[in-house]
Amino acid sequence: METSRRPDHEPVVPSPGGGPAQVSAPPVLAGRTALVTGAASGIGRACAQALAAAGAHVHVVDKAGEAARGLAAEIGGTAWVVDLADPSVVETLPAEADVVVNNAGLQHVAPVHAFPPERFALIQRVMVETPFRILRRTLPGMYERGWGRVVNISSVHGLRASPYKSAYVTAKHALEGLSKVVALEAAEHGVTSNCVSPGYVRTPLVENQIADQARAHGISEEDVVGRVMLERSAIKRLIEPADVAEAVLWLCGPRTGHITGTSLSMDGGWTAN
Repeated sequence: METSRRPDHEPVVPSPGGGPAQVSAPPVLAGRTALVTGAASGIGRACAQALAAAGAHVHVVDKAGEAARGLAAEIGGTAWVVDLADPSVVETLPAEADVVVNNAGLQHVAPVHAFPPERFALIQRVMVETPFRILRRTLPGMYERGWGRVVNISSVHGLRASPYKSAYVTAKHALEGLSKVVALEAAEHGVTSNCVSPGYVRTPLVENQIADQARAHGISEEDVVGRVMLERSAIKRLIEPADVAEAVLWLCGPRTGHITGTSLSMDGGWTAN
């Protein structure tokens, strides 16, 4: 049975004068600690900001030292400047976290027959092995406290494939599988595990691959967004990082204890095709 230091439903108190009842509640993550990887920019930065605004102390994990330290100072968190290309550095990160957001990632666009094997291996280390090691380190504390939220930033490419992205698609599919296994193992301890799977988000990772996509498809950079990135999406605009962060925050909120083992698609209708 799920236990928690805080009930799923906050107390309702009568309003002065006997009017309609009002909810009186602290920030939903007050007293909690969150760890976010790839937190210095893009989706990770938006998640760190949203979690901090909800009351959590956020561990900002990124290899971009200046940006990580600047964000930590902005939100009252703690910066951890590490390169997750070496999964062993996970042992230097805090083991105590109530919320883990596995977000760090990288991309490389090339056909399989020309894909550099060392680049393929690097992407698996950062996007699969490191999340596994982080959860192996943080889950025992969540189990002991009887509450935890794991949110893995997957992608529509964790549910669908696209050409020229063998390493990224492989890694995101693996992350979806890891998330489901954790959901099954952690349920009895009051810990949920879910993926958020957006389509193309307006981040440096996406912006930096436009030129790569143009070369791979033999089209102009101007055509990449419309003809490649958003071709299968019903909504023809990029997703904003803050929108993804709001979904992450909702999964960490007070009424989501029965949502686990799922993948929340934010793909503009891509997977409806």
